[in-house]
Order: sequence, then structure tokens, then C-alpha cells
Amino acid sequence: MIVCYFGNSFKYETEAVLKLFLPIVTFDFLFEKYPDGGDFCIIRREPNSDGYTLSVAVSLDGVNESREETRSGEFSDKEDEAALCKMLYLIMQKLKGVTPAWGLLTGIRPVKKVNELLERGLDKTEIFSALKEKYFVSDEKLELAYSTAVTQADALAALDKRSYSLYVSVPFCPSRCSYCSFVSHSIESAGAKKLLPDYVKKLCEEIAQTAEIAQELGLRLDTIYIGGGTPTALSAEQLEAVMSAVKKNFDISKIREYTVEAGRSDTITEKKLEIIRDFGATRISVNPQTMNNAVLEAIGRRHSAEDVVSAFSKARRLGFGNINMDVIAGLPTDTPESFSKTIETLCGLDPESITIHTLTVKRSSKLFSEEERRVDGRVSEMVLTGQTVLHEKGYLPYYLYRQKNTVDNLENVGFAKAGYECLYNIYIMEEAQTILAVGAGGSTKLVNTGTGKIERLFNYKFPYEYISRYDKMITKKDRIAEFFRSI
Repeated sequence: MIVCYFGNSFKYETEAVLKLFLPIVTFDFLFEKYPDGGDFCIIRREPNSDGYTLSVAVSLDGVNESREETRSGEFSDKEDEAALCKMLYLIMQKLKGVTPAWGLLTGIRPVKKVNELLERGLDKTEIFSALKEKYFVSDEKLELAYSTAVTQADALAALDKRSYSLYVSVPFCPSRCSYCSFVSHSIESAGAKKLLPDYVKKLCEEIAQTAEIAQELGLRLDTIYIGGGTPTALSAEQLEAVMSAVKKNFDISKIREYTVEAGRSDTITEKKLEIIRDFGATRISVNPQTMNNAVLEAIGRRHSAEDVVSAFSKARRLGFGNINMDVIAGLPTDTPESFSKTIETLCGLDPESITIHTLTVKRSSKLFSEEERRVDGRVSEMVLTGQTVLHEKGYLPYYLYRQKNTVDNLENVGFAKAGYECLYNIYIMEEAQTILAVGAGGSTKLVNTGTGKIERLFNYKFPYEYISRYDKMITKKDRIAEFFRSI
């Protein structure tokens, strides 16, 4: 489809609206120029004698629809963009006969909107009414977002304004899954094996330098999250070096949470679990994604469902009392029946939290070229069934986020037993706390809790770049001190 803009350049949000209805269509964009033919969308903002006119016209499969409205006064980019997106949404809803459950809400963090309204003193009924009117969100999703906000309220209220969390990035995996779009590298490749010793060395250096900055600023470490990739893809010695650097340079005696993504069962050994435990971690993830062996094979996993159970049991035996397990709805060859069986199996293991992700197919994943994104309701059925079962088993939603290119325009939700909500996940998703990130692909998020201002600092994405340009990258950390000294 060709998308044309006249008198505006509201490309980002309008494209997001179009993708709600045309998830596998590619778009070409023109500015101040008409299309030659075919499917098109024309988005206009033009002056008239009384003010200006906003209009949207769409031609899809030979059917034409349009809407417009007249406004007085001067242009207002924020309000005009919202109005044009609303018109586009209503047109596409009519043309496609589809009503997205999240409505016009395309943002990553829908719970933030609920929290903002709660802070303004609105009750549940008023919040539902406001979000329905503005974004057309369904009752089902409003209930999910509201329940999540209620569950995470205590964690947000308990937040120390001078605290921060530490994220440690280990962007390596034993192999790359077909759906993966993260900057992760197969640890078995010759390139990765060559890079690993230098990567771990530089990572430990960055850990030390970041700790020094935080201590000089008088910040208090609250939570730690070692993620990836798969951190346990490192050797036991390499994992110990990283965790030793954290313990040596940071005071972890008063932190409230320390998570290590043990992740894939084919990387979990008793020795690595002992290192994770002995160096202070209080929470781990053992992530099967599915308990169907055929689906595991289809996505390129080299372990079985039985290996997942074995790894989980091993962690329990070694004393881990807070274990999370991730699953993904919509994986290739999976079915609603199979997904339901996965959820029931995990509930039988009785982990403290279970996160239901929805498959997101991005251009950087192998799956993007192999499988079109389905919008046939099967994945929605999987997600709804999974969420219902977890509610029945006593798990409550505590954090929620959405991504572009997610099958059926769905969401990712973490469910936990009461008292086992992952603080790091809540704080990063609600953008309530500063996150200092180390390692390749790490994204530091500086949060001024007084004004809500957020500033981001990005490490180099790729390990080879992180290593070779480390000295240049580390100078960016001067901005951390500048940011906090300006508050």
C-alpha cells in the first residue's frame, strides 16, 4: 500500500494504525505527492478560510472510504495526529470488518495510561470510560490492564526515588531460535567463541566503572537483572567471573531482588546453578517457551520438554524458591490444545511466576521470511486460555507490554503468585526507575522521578563493536553524572 501525506508527516503513528489491520502488508510513503494507483491511503491537513481541514481517504481492494473534520485556530500536531489516527482507525475497521481488542492503543505500555488516570483520582468505571472513548479498547483488555495496575501498585509505591536497577547483558545463546530478533549470537560459532573471553573481560570492566559512578552519585542499588540472550550459555568460569564482578563492585547486601535468566535448559548445569545461588541471585528463569517437543524442534531448540522439567527440579533441589517460566503463544506448528497442555504442565511444576508472551515476527528473525503472521484468532484463543488458567491457579498479572508485529495484535503478560512479582520487570516497563545497563546492546534509562523526564544511553549492539570501541563507548557514562547532578 502507498501512504501519502499532505501538510503533515505523521508517519510513525499512522503506520502503526495501518499495521493493526494490515499486519503483513508493506508500505511505501510519499509526501506531497499522489499515488499512481493500486491500494492507497491519503492523510491530509490543509488550511481553509476558517482554520484547517483534517481528512483521511483509503482505497483498498477497489473499495473507497473517507472521513474529514474541520478545525478552527492554529495547527496542533499532537491533537491533529490523534484525530487523523482515529479517522484512519474507523475507516480501516469498516473496510476490514475487524475490531482490534486493544483498539487504537498502539503503544508499548498500556498500563501506564491506567496508572496515570489512577494518579488523577479516577475510579475503575471512569478509567474504563475514558480509555474506551479515546482508544476504543475492549472491556477484556481494559480489565487486564487495570488488574495489572492494581497488582503492581504496592511495588510502585515502595520505590525509593534515589534507587536504581542494574541490567547486565549477555547476548549469547547456544543456538538462535527461529523467532528470535534479539541481538544474540550462537555461542557455538567460531566468531562467538573467539569474542567471548574479551567480551567477559570488557563486561567486568564496565561493571566496575558503572559501580564507581553510582557510588559517587550516592545512588542506591535496588535490583539486579542478568539477561540476554542466555547468560547460562557462558561457561561456569565465565558466569562466575561476571557475577563475581557484580558482587565485588556493588553492595548487594540490601538489594530487594537479583534475577539471572538461566533460560534454556540445555545450558543449565548444577555447577552454574550453584554459582548463581552462591553469588547472591534470588530469582531465576527456566524458560521452555513450549512443552511440546515437536514445537521445540520446529523453532530450533536443542532440548526437550523433559529437559525443562529436569532443570527445574535441579533448581528446586539447590534451594531456588523463586523461579519464573516463559512461554510463547503462536509458535510454528503449535495449536490451542497443545498450548493449553503446556500451561497445565507448567502449573503442575508450580513455579512462582509464568510469563505468557505472544509471538512477534520481526524482519531480523528467520521466521519472518518463512511464515506470514496469522490473524485467524487461534493465537488469541491460546492467550485467553492461558491467562484464564493462570487466574484460576492463583497467578495475577503484574506487568504487561506490547510490541510491534505481534500476532493478532496481542500482548505479553507476566503472571505471579502474590509476593513474587518481579520488581525489575515492573519498574522498567512502567519507566519508574533508573536502569543502568552494562554489556552489548544494553540500554541505560535515566529517570527523573520528579519531572518524569527520561533520557536513554545506548551501548553498542554487537559484541565485536562493544569490544573494539569500548573506550569510546564508556565516555557516554559521563552523562549519567550530569543527569543526576542536574536534578
